[in-house]
Amino acid sequence: MRRAELPIDARELARFLLGTTIVRDTPEGRAVARIVETEAYLPGDAAAHSFRGETPRNRALFGPRGHAYVYFIYGNHWCFNVTAERVGVGAGVLVRAAEPLAGLELMRARRGTERDRDLLRGPGRLAQALAIDRALDGLDLCAAGPLWLAAPLAPARAIATSRRIGLTKEVERRLRFFERDSVYVSGPARRRAAVTAND
Repeated sequence: MRRAELPIDARELARFLLGTTIVRDTPEGRAVARIVETEAYLPGDAAAHSFRGETPRNRALFGPRGHAYVYFIYGNHWCFNVTAERVGVGAGVLVRAAEPLAGLELMRARRGTERDRDLLRGPGRLAQALAIDRALDGLDLCAAGPLWLAAPLAPARAIATSRRIGLTKEVERRLRFFERDSVYVSGPARRRAAVTAND
């Protein structure tokens, strides 16, 4: 995917990324997934890692859009984000869930499950299934490499929005975007049913 295609706005990028393909290449093989759920973290957002300014840990967030920002959370899993703004403006999009398309055996082995619905349903599972860790932080996702974004194989289906999940700050903001009918979206089905479709 060309960087010029990516919106220069975290909210717009979160919506744009739905349906986009993630490709992860490792010595063991290739894994491919289709993004079905994202969350936007905006400039000035108290829930964003960039809120208190640039640090060595969050430096990638302040770089060009279309790069990876990877961080460790709760002491047990990695989260994968796509940077979203101009250089010097800290904002990003958390990739929360994806539909597995190829390399399922690799993903099953990494996750230790045969249940395909759960391979990439949630940000920690997604990072584990795609072998994403801090070594990929700052990687250009619009260039050839071990992790990159590709154009959607099919347009995003009906999109819905909701509050972001698991936050204590700015919890009412409707900055979570997801394919309403996808079984690969994180969270219980009742949460998906409770929101109104955008499209």
